[in-house]
Amino acid sequence: MKRPVPILATLVVVAAVATMIWLGVWQLQRRAEKDALLALYRANLGKPAVSFPVLPPVADEMLFRRSSLICLAVGSWQVEGGRAADGSTGYRHIARCRTGAEGPGALVDMGLAADPKVKPVWNGGPVSGTITTAPSHESALGRLVGGGGEPRVAMLVASEPAPGLRASAPPSTDNVPNNHLAYAFQWFFFAAVALVIYVLALRRRNRRSDAA
Repeated sequence: MKRPVPILATLVVVAAVATMIWLGVWQLQRRAEKDALLALYRANLGKPAVSFPVLPPVADEMLFRRSSLICLAVGSWQVEGGRAADGSTGYRHIARCRTGAEGPGALVDMGLAADPKVKPVWNGGPVSGTITTAPSHESALGRLVGGGGEPRVAMLVASEPAPGLRASAPPSTDNVPNNHLAYAFQWFFFAAVALVIYVLALRRRNRRSDAA
């Protein structure tokens, strides 16, 4: 004789599966939004230069645009892994520039070095390049659910590197991930697995009941 289906456990599983399906659909919607965003970025590459956006968050309309600024002085250097314009890898040296008496200043990627301990011989001056976002250290979980943490900060990738450094690779739309379809499949897969596991658990439970 089959035992009745446990109501509470079933409700929990159904709620979990419904949530995962909703997340999958949401990722599909985000994929369409990202496609439109990439089209905007590609169009930005051919637009005229704009003033550098100092205050975050940097708008999508500003990314991949050419810009320039005057670095009055370098307050400090930030080192991040990266790739040079010639395809080689190394350590990007990002200057935290003072651009006025007050304000947040600006971040400028002044090029790469093989050694992260290199101290660039550059104290500021006029610099031009392409606007991108500053390096983010968002977790994988944050990327999976769509981010939403700290506002994006603009960074200028200098066209001409500081003395002794190699020019960093200019921002490219090819490096903008659009993994939302894969994320959607993951959520749908998780939902299917949860259902299969629960159905198998119920069958095993009924077999044990019949054997007893």
